[in-house]
Amino acid sequence: MGLSSYRYTLLLCTVLIVVTASSGEPNPPLWPESVSVFSPSDDMDNITAVIANAYTINGGHTPANHGQFSDRRFAFLFKPGNYDVDCPVGYYTQIMGLGSKPSDVTFTSPRGVYSREQDFSVGGALSTFWRSAENFRSNATTKWNVGVGMMWAVSQAAPVRRLEVANDLLLFEYEPPIPAAGEASGGFFANVKVGGKVSPGSQQQWFSRDSTVAQWGGGVWNMVFTGVAGSPSNHCGNLGGKTPSTNVEKTPRISEKPYITIESSSGKFFLQVPPLKIESRGANFSTAGVKSIDFSQVYVTRTTDTAAVMNKKLSQGLHLLLTPGIYKIDEPLRVNHANQIVLGLGLATLVASNGNGIISVGNVPGVRIGGIILQAGPMKGGSASPYLLQWGRAVGKQYPGDPKNPGSLHDVFCRVGGPDGTSANPVAAKVMVHIRSGNVIGDNMWMWRADHAANGSVTYSSNACDNGLIVDGNNVTMLGLAVEHTEKDLLVWNGENGSTYFYQSELPYGVTQSEYSDYAGYRVATNVKRHLGYGIGVYCFFRDHNVTVQSGIVCPSALEESFIHPLTVFLNGYGGIQHIVNDKGNASNTKYPLVHYKC
Repeated sequence: MGLSSYRYTLLLCTVLIVVTASSGEPNPPLWPESVSVFSPSDDMDNITAVIANAYTINGGHTPANHGQFSDRRFAFLFKPGNYDVDCPVGYYTQIMGLGSKPSDVTFTSPRGVYSREQDFSVGGALSTFWRSAENFRSNATTKWNVGVGMMWAVSQAAPVRRLEVANDLLLFEYEPPIPAAGEASGGFFANVKVGGKVSPGSQQQWFSRDSTVAQWGGGVWNMVFTGVAGSPSNHCGNLGGKTPSTNVEKTPRISEKPYITIESSSGKFFLQVPPLKIESRGANFSTAGVKSIDFSQVYVTRTTDTAAVMNKKLSQGLHLLLTPGIYKIDEPLRVNHANQIVLGLGLATLVASNGNGIISVGNVPGVRIGGIILQAGPMKGGSASPYLLQWGRAVGKQYPGDPKNPGSLHDVFCRVGGPDGTSANPVAAKVMVHIRSGNVIGDNMWMWRADHAANGSVTYSSNACDNGLIVDGNNVTMLGLAVEHTEKDLLVWNGENGSTYFYQSELPYGVTQSEYSDYAGYRVATNVKRHLGYGIGVYCFFRDHNVTVQSGIVCPSALEESFIHPLTVFLNGYGGIQHIVNDKGNASNTKYPLVHYKC
């Protein structure tokens, strides 16, 4: 090669490098107003005011559950350092530290980050949903009526992750003069280290994973643990005043949820992707094996983005970070690249607007989706959305997935109705989540056909949905799953070698005997040979009609003993559930509301 040719080639390579670099996404990104990034050098009073303003919009107790169906979303990101700031967390609000380990961001204030129950009555935290706290240390020292430390009185869809709590972690609230603690129907934490006592109190159920706690104190119906050091020993039922605990020593396999860090010197952001863990136990904040992705490879959405804009970015192989907001989606977001990540901030909400599905994952391994709400929209031409999320293609040979690189869903919450849905203007989805591929892990999921709405009530036709979850793929694992109120089987599991660790469910309120007598809360197909279920709970509140369901769980008879500590609960109303598993187990009804199997 001549010198001139060499120079030309070098110049061409340089141009290509420059073009490639300039074609990346901006880092730091252009954050919308719904995202606030705080520094320890900022005025603490100003930080307090910003967060208090968000809580005024999306929190508080006057009226009860204020902000439950708000259209505002907030994410508060904290750079490494110490913060003397109290942070009340309301609906659709996320608090996240940007350090490589939780202690990099420490709240030194008396209350720190906290969520109080949103209804100062017996209802307590029953509707304290849709919020999260991640990746920081709480040194909270407030003496609440139930203990000293961090208050997180919540129900479903309100996770805490990657957290250090110096003192107690309080999962319920007692606020006099109410004569008893407010009710709570949660919840979930993972990768949490608690220096004091975890107090579930009035929590009806709770799922804890891969954590380390100094002490665990109590619980009502169904406490389930996988890989938790310091958890109580196994105990079936609550006789003798003991905690009804299902304790699995190690989590079989899991990848922790991706998180965000900032490089202090440059101000650049990075998406951190933890590796797959096998047989894990205890909190672990190590960065070993974590893959770091520069935000130049991450498209940060604008709230005006359409599905077409996002699909173009996804087709280029970029990861997608959904900033806080509500997005009207008129075609599915197509995730077709291996190891692609779709991550939401501030409970970003995607609403089907054209009778369409919302997210479709192709036949590729390692996809991770987390931190989002998927919401059904109005019917199109009389037809409901076929799904809100579909994992795997609907045609051709089933994709087996990759056991060494499974797909993961972290904090993915679905709803049909709630903010909308009336008999005159219904919303609908045939199924909320349909997993067609193998080797997929669900890590804290709630699928909710609304039992109440912004206008006060729902009807049988206002927010129709057949099923919450259908699993066709093999080797699918659910860790922390809740499905509620769908109009047919809440869950249908057709795949082989599946497993669920903790399940909370409620059958629909407003059905009649003829509409619902043939359905169940948890159904395993007749041809399945292997399936495991730990702490599977099916509850009923037939509010309007006398309905009796034959069994909470239906499965092949050979799998009956594969369900560990299953239970049924009669909450209120009429009728009940005759058996727990197939024709086994006593009835739960107004006379015997809580029934555990073989206790």
